[in-house]
Amino acid sequence: MMKNYFIHTLLASAVFLLSSCEKVVKLDLGDESGKLVIEAGINNISGQQIVKLSNNVPFTDTNNYPAVSGAQISVSDAHGHTYNLIENTAGTYTINNVSGVPGESYSLKVLLNGKTYTAVSIMPNVVTLDSISYVKSEFDKDRQKISVHYKDPAGIANQYRFVMFVNDVQVKDVIVANDDFTDGNVVKMDIRQRDIDVHLGDKISIEMQCIDKPIYTYWSTLRSQSSNGPGGGVTPSNPPTNISPVTLGFFSAYSTSSKTITLK
Repeated sequence: MMKNYFIHTLLASAVFLLSSCEKVVKLDLGDESGKLVIEAGINNISGQQIVKLSNNVPFTDTNNYPAVSGAQISVSDAHGHTYNLIENTAGTYTINNVSGVPGESYSLKVLLNGKTYTAVSIMPNVVTLDSISYVKSEFDKDRQKISVHYKDPAGIANQYRFVMFVNDVQVKDVIVANDDFTDGNVVKMDIRQRDIDVHLGDKISIEMQCIDKPIYTYWSTLRSQSSNGPGGGVTPSNPPTNISPVTLGFFSAYSTSSKTITLK
């Protein structure tokens, strides 16, 4: 089911350098102001589903994205079940008590001003986030260095996105990884975020999302191109999206696992 992590401030500076070799994606830079932004997803945890629609603004502007109202939005599974979302507040469309199933394919449909946007995403199987650990930073003894621990399944291509909160404030940095060099391994990965300092006494929550390849490409490209945009806003480029016809944003069917600790 969808979760409310579709926040524009996620699209910020890169913090984790992948050791894998990535195909370079050349982006056409330019003024994307006024273009529709779709931020949508569904995961395997029961709760409220959320899709957000907005218009992009020039990259020199502040992060004030005009909401887009009046759309008809639905999510469908491969078995013919369709779930219609309702606009509760301007640009925010929700549905309750619907969850996705790992391994299944899901489709998004957005009808707006006579134009239809569609996307398809396959929900990967769950990989459990085993634990979060921390040590003093070797560069700043007053700060803590955060690491995540998990077991990557062998023989399966896996891609991950990590969403981190410090004292319930979401970290802006985009954090992604794949298993090109860790397939089947027990993994310890440092979360090299630089948006918020982490100190003893802080509460740290991390969600590990298992995402499909197109969504991994989307987030990793945003990470590498984020210097084009101001303070974590949508960049002035159009990253590779799974939405057709092409617009800004994404539709992600993902499985999720989370942990929370307090640094003592």
